[in-house]
Amino acid sequence: MTILALGINHKTASVDLRERVAFSPDRLASALQEMVQKIAVESAVILSTCNRTELYCNGTSHQSETIVDWLADFHGISSHDIHSHCYTYRETEAVRHLIRVACGLDSLVLGEPQILGQIKQAYQQAQAAGTLNHTFDRLFQHAFSVAKQVRSETEIGSSAVSVAFAAVNLAKHIFGALEKSQVLLIGAGETIELVATHLKQQGVTEMTVANRTLARAQVVAEAFSAKTIPLAQVPEQLANADIVISSTASTLPIVGKGMVEAALKRRRHRPMFFVDLAVPRDIESQVDELADAYLYTVDDLQAIVTKNIESRRLAATQAEVIVGERVEEFYQWLKSLDGVAMVKNYRQQVEVQKDELLQKARAQLVSGQDPEKVLTEFANRFSNKLMHGPTRAIQQAAREGELELLAEVMQILEISGDRDSS
Repeated sequence: MTILALGINHKTASVDLRERVAFSPDRLASALQEMVQKIAVESAVILSTCNRTELYCNGTSHQSETIVDWLADFHGISSHDIHSHCYTYRETEAVRHLIRVACGLDSLVLGEPQILGQIKQAYQQAQAAGTLNHTFDRLFQHAFSVAKQVRSETEIGSSAVSVAFAAVNLAKHIFGALEKSQVLLIGAGETIELVATHLKQQGVTEMTVANRTLARAQVVAEAFSAKTIPLAQVPEQLANADIVISSTASTLPIVGKGMVEAALKRRRHRPMFFVDLAVPRDIESQVDELADAYLYTVDDLQAIVTKNIESRRLAATQAEVIVGERVEEFYQWLKSLDGVAMVKNYRQQVEVQKDELLQKARAQLVSGQDPEKVLTEFANRFSNKLMHGPTRAIQQAAREGELELLAEVMQILEISGDRDSS
């Protein structure tokens, strides 16, 4: 039984190629079933995200070239384009790769948690498509268990490694729970979208997006059920905001010290938290001189992020140790399946021998032969057949002086007594 993982990711392929081999949700079920049929594998799971497309499968035999050819044919592209950008892992390394991916150890952002949810979704889709056997079901459940252990026993995901995430973490540190906080986001670019995403995950429901172009602000606001205002209304809106995060391309500050001072008076000096992610600055540095205003710049946050990245790297080293141990644990379980199959085959073999001899003994009894003689002959023949294979193995091991093998055979067959007595 071969376990194989084949794919491309952000390290090996361009965005263009990753987009061309991505699987849309509406075609995933048919792709899984086609993969099982055309490549002749017992199980198949497809993980398809913006940063990676990976195919996991197992069966008695399959070549990576065949899988690449199928992947290329399914997407209507040249297999040559994929071959030079893909990676392949087999057996232990395939198991290790899946677990590392689930733990966020192979992600663009080290330790990011989203990938685990994406793998769980891929597993559920394969389950629904009927392309999981017992071994693969156990493999993916094992990967989920390891990812949970890594999250709980290391600091791999506890620290912010983007300025957007760091900004929200700082706000949480100052205000505690953020559910009741009112947030003003100035700008409507990618950074503000990411900030809004993290705020929503923290339970923030009151967000206002201010932007020079109101139409762009509305695009961002719709995704988070936020309000929108033009930049000109920022001074008026400022007093309502507990948290202000700004990231625009403006060449001049948008929020000044006087504007904040007026807002604080209207708020009766309830504290305000400011994060300026813009270069050049959106918020005047003098704002930090006000007693109830807390201002952090992109440089402040970058220093936090740099420290946290190093923290995650140290945690990743600890995580790799856990992964190594749990990969070995899975393979011990996999090896035990070979023992189960061996016992089953041995029992079947003995049953066939017994039935053949029993059929002959019954025929002898029907013909009138002495029952005592028939039973004795049956017992002797049956015991001789059972002893034939082990006896031959013992004699060969003895001739070749394989004392360790002899000791193992004695233990397996539960042979007691002096080895020299024979």
